[in-house]
Amino acid sequence: MVSSFATEAGRAEILSALERLVAVVADLRHPETGCPWDLEQTAESLIPYVIEEAYEVVDAIHSGEAGAIAEELGDLLLQVVLQAQVASDAGEFDLATVANGIADKLIRRHPHVFGDVTVADTDEVHRNWDRIKAEEKGIPHEPDRLSPKLAKYNRTLPPLMAASKISVKAAKAGFEWDDVEGVWGKFHEELEEFHQAVAHEPKENQEAELGDLLFTLVNLARWHGLDPSAALHGTNQRFIRRFEQVEAAANKPLTDCSLVELAAFWQQAKADLAQETDK
Repeated sequence: MVSSFATEAGRAEILSALERLVAVVADLRHPETGCPWDLEQTAESLIPYVIEEAYEVVDAIHSGEAGAIAEELGDLLLQVVLQAQVASDAGEFDLATVANGIADKLIRRHPHVFGDVTVADTDEVHRNWDRIKAEEKGIPHEPDRLSPKLAKYNRTLPPLMAASKISVKAAKAGFEWDDVEGVWGKFHEELEEFHQAVAHEPKENQEAELGDLLFTLVNLARWHGLDPSAALHGTNQRFIRRFEQVEAAANKPLTDCSLVELAAFWQQAKADLAQETDK
């Protein structure tokens, strides 16, 4: 299948579709005839939808269903266009500013594609990217300083994903245990400190110790080649499937069940689902 980007007619069709979307969003935000909900939105009020739609795109990609992926990408694209329309209504910037800005950035940061620079491998691409990015922001390029990158991961990524990236980058920089037994020792140390904090210390200390414990678990996952985000996602899925079976078996509100009944339903759900997996 030839990409529609490869033909002039295909590009024209794509641009026409984008223009239609922009016009629809502009109509939704029309001060006299638009939708009341859309007119109430601000850049800040739309933040939860940006995050939600991004995660729904990821879920669709995992499903492998092209139709679902296209639909969820559309929902995410709507958030981009809507944010740009809100900014345009406020006289700040518009979608053209957004599109031109990212196109210019891609051209600047890929001189090996759009210029005469030659690169040997992906690592050199990354080094060039970091150098050019530093030049754009007018800050000294300090390839040996890792802390600014780590701080950005913490600002911009979900906490578990940020912890994973911080752990990997710090380890590559030499901030690492000699062997996995050292990590296990740290885990038991943090577990005991968390236990003590929960028993005797204020909530602020409890949360700090819980964070230390979780971060150590992330490091254990890295040492064993495991993805903590994927692991937790899988656990959530298994819990939901088992919970669904429990609700079906109970055939009444769970609050009306005894703990003994709930435990029996749960164990049966685990056994049934495990049997399905083995088939």
